[in-house]
Amino acid sequence: MTTPLIFDTDPGVDDAQAIAIALAHPEIELLGMTTTYGNVDIETATTNALLLAELADQRIPVAQGAAAPLVKLKHPAPAHIHGDNGLGNHPLPAPSHRAETISAPQFIVEQVNARPGEVTLVAVGPLGNLAAALQLDPGIVDRVKQVVVMGGSIREGGNVTPVAEANIFNDPHAAARVLTAGWPLTLVGLDATHRCVLGPAQMDKIAAAQGKLGEVLAGSYAFYRAFYRTALDIDGCCPHDSCALAWLMRPELFTTVRGHLNVVTEGDAEGQTLFAPQERAFIDPRWARTPLVDVCMSAEGEAVVNWIVETLTR
Repeated sequence: MTTPLIFDTDPGVDDAQAIAIALAHPEIELLGMTTTYGNVDIETATTNALLLAELADQRIPVAQGAAAPLVKLKHPAPAHIHGDNGLGNHPLPAPSHRAETISAPQFIVEQVNARPGEVTLVAVGPLGNLAAALQLDPGIVDRVKQVVVMGGSIREGGNVTPVAEANIFNDPHAAARVLTAGWPLTLVGLDATHRCVLGPAQMDKIAAAQGKLGEVLAGSYAFYRAFYRTALDIDGCCPHDSCALAWLMRPELFTTVRGHLNVVTEGDAEGQTLFAPQERAFIDPRWARTPLVDVCMSAEGEAVVNWIVETLTR
């Protein structure tokens, strides 16, 4: 049995690590990648997605999507975290293939409708493509198998503001639509991903096993590692986007709570994810007005990282 999957991404150093997993895992059927701005501009995101697949000797459909947020002004890409090219300024060849002619939202709708009840969406960037797909065909809510979103923070605090995680902050209006759409959804945010640290010795093993793709993973990791040494005082990096795939394939490694989720879209708390656990009673029913979802509140960090390494070195 395989898991048919669309990977929505803004590659991105940690995106590249997750893409490598999606390409390598024998139980994942990667139907395609859809790209969004976020860690890089949309053209760079699409170029990187195409190239990463080619470096793994695979031809995966890539559909280009959101270039900017739905409502708010676009913030500059975080070159100090991911490099100007999104992959740690590691020298990159040009891909030999081009993106699909249809847009990312159209690709999502077509794939979900072609295989109702089978396709999983894993989104690890700003959520404009999923929001646009919902606008194109609201019925995909009932036809998608599940949605896994890397983003948000409940107890951990933010990484781009005191309360907001980057993917949600970059397009809070899209996030509010996606996280409250009523489809089967799991949020894998900083509460889980900050428990996981991919160290340099582990990356060396991955690089040695991944050939040409491994060279890019290692080169981009070095840049990312330097950022994390300053930002969180750790020697390594948090493999945020890989954690979304880890939850999908190994959910027992995570602590998940069911409840009601929403997103602040305006003001100083813009991009904050608000979560009301199902078992808690609150003074006002407003906290239970959104559909029930699952939220990862922690992870077995060492086990998750071991799974990443095993997947990429098997």
